[in-house]
Amino acid sequence: MKGIRKTLIEESLYLDFSHQAEGCIFPLHTSVTVFLLSYCDCKIFNVHVVLTRESTDVSLIRNLLSPDVEIQVVSREELPPIVQNCCLPAAVERPGTFCRAGLAVVLRHIIQKSYEADPSKKETLELLGFKKTCLKACAEVSQWTRLCELTIPLAVENFLRESLQQPLKIPVEILQLEEKLGEPVRVHNDDKLRRQKLRQQKTAGAAPAKGATKSKLPDQKPPAELDSPSKTLELDVAFSKLTAQDEPAPSAREPARIRKVKASDLPPLEHVFAEGLYFTLSDIVLLPCVHHFLVVICKKLSEKLVEFPLLASWYQRIQQVPKVKAAASKCGIQFLDLPALLITSTEKHPKLSEVQGVEEQSDPSFIGGPRPTMTKLMEKGIEVMFSPHPCPTWTLDWKTLPAAVSPKEGKMSSDRALRKQQQLNNLIYMVTNQARPGDRIVDFCSGGGHVGIVLAHMLPSCQVILIENKELSLVRAKKRSDELGLTNIWFIQANMEYFTGMFNIGVALHACGVATDMVIQHCIKVRASFVACPCCYGFIQNTCKFNFPKSEQFKETLSYKEHMILCRFADQTAIQLPPQRRLIGKQCMCLVDLDRARAAEEHGYSVQVISMEPESCSPKNNMIVGVPI
Repeated sequence: MKGIRKTLIEESLYLDFSHQAEGCIFPLHTSVTVFLLSYCDCKIFNVHVVLTRESTDVSLIRNLLSPDVEIQVVSREELPPIVQNCCLPAAVERPGTFCRAGLAVVLRHIIQKSYEADPSKKETLELLGFKKTCLKACAEVSQWTRLCELTIPLAVENFLRESLQQPLKIPVEILQLEEKLGEPVRVHNDDKLRRQKLRQQKTAGAAPAKGATKSKLPDQKPPAELDSPSKTLELDVAFSKLTAQDEPAPSAREPARIRKVKASDLPPLEHVFAEGLYFTLSDIVLLPCVHHFLVVICKKLSEKLVEFPLLASWYQRIQQVPKVKAAASKCGIQFLDLPALLITSTEKHPKLSEVQGVEEQSDPSFIGGPRPTMTKLMEKGIEVMFSPHPCPTWTLDWKTLPAAVSPKEGKMSSDRALRKQQQLNNLIYMVTNQARPGDRIVDFCSGGGHVGIVLAHMLPSCQVILIENKELSLVRAKKRSDELGLTNIWFIQANMEYFTGMFNIGVALHACGVATDMVIQHCIKVRASFVACPCCYGFIQNTCKFNFPKSEQFKETLSYKEHMILCRFADQTAIQLPPQRRLIGKQCMCLVDLDRARAAEEHGYSVQVISMEPESCSPKNNMIVGVPI
């Protein structure tokens, strides 16, 4: 058995460990990862515990994982070089050039590998949810991923750390989760299920749904009654999936009185689990965090428990999921027996949308359309202005390069491949003119590696790092790299904020929306040069990290709403649009990027906004080139 297992193991899993207290492993990211390993009965990783304190007592982790799982204790200095540049947890494939980092990415990878090792465990793959998208969107753009992956674990850690102090303050993130559990559920077959629910209500003599007050969830009763989770349609659907039964079969066609009801009049679906009806990875992530929060609440603030009826219901319900109790018990989680709670709390909790802390202020002087906005900027001396391209005719000799270097090797038409080559000519020229032997170059939002692979081939004395959140794109890039025999390239599947290494040049081709701003910010943080080609200006919006406009010069002139007008029209540069509209779109693109450039200049950079040559290579043909002064 041991020999068979050895042939399966190709990856190492690295987990932070600071300390353990009352059955809880810190940081909570490690507790969550260990819980998933236990739930999936996953034995295919070599687990390395990375100590962040002097303590070397990892007995709890050893006891929690299967005896077949090898556990080694290492210091941060002993980590593989690629892991030293990433946030943990991290999973690394041999020979150490492909790394997955960050909680959501690593957990999703554990699920995939567990299923590959034993395809009969279909319930494991179901954790990834509908279309396998659970926690797939990165935390920078998804409020839900950010809440589960970052803010809840960190908030609960701080709460546990402060639990010896008085008075204790309930984390606002827990209040936001309580509110989230009270929102109507949206699922892919939403209309069908809501009509089934309406028919169920009418059959039972329930009052019409429209305008009705929210009913008490069926599981708000002593836990023993939860063993028959078939009191509502939602529970029927959720638990039939968990027990591998067919979902409740509706009649061939709903009665006419049900079919004719407007969608707006249908009863909402209520949460069974964190994301809606189905048990997913989100529930796995939240369970250890919520459990340790509730332990402190029950001990020290039991009167506050009434503020979390939905969270308590979820906590009770999740215990009925097959294998959860066994996995929790192995991980030192002894479930609490909570009292039944009614949904009567009237306290107004902060809305989940307020996580970002950004509110759009009203502007009575606002006038729609790009022309008034551009006129307003011109009156302040801010005009559309491009820096000249330093070498507009420069091109790589694509015919002499190996086939795997060219984007023509990808799945795209010859016309698109030609335009991609033209785009690469521009970026490669800018980067190679700045690069020096020994430099580190990071290709952010690398996709299939079109930029990074060319750079690694052209600059063998430099280390090139591809960072991308989409696994399939990065796997394709690695395959091309292997064909070329490149030895100076790393692949990191992660959100870019989980890359913590130093580098000299950052490059990004068509990073969508605020991703361009994140790339520039990452470069400014380590004083690296940057070459960024923005895309999807219409997706730009205020986030927890950025407020627009960004530069002081633009802030003094434009409101957020006026800046958004520029962003919306900056997306209107497609070739099929009328020439005049494309011209206005190009001018708006320039102004949005000038704001980005001015913001970088405020951090001590020399920045230029340059048009790619030829401009026909892409409707989004701006480059923002910055060099620290």
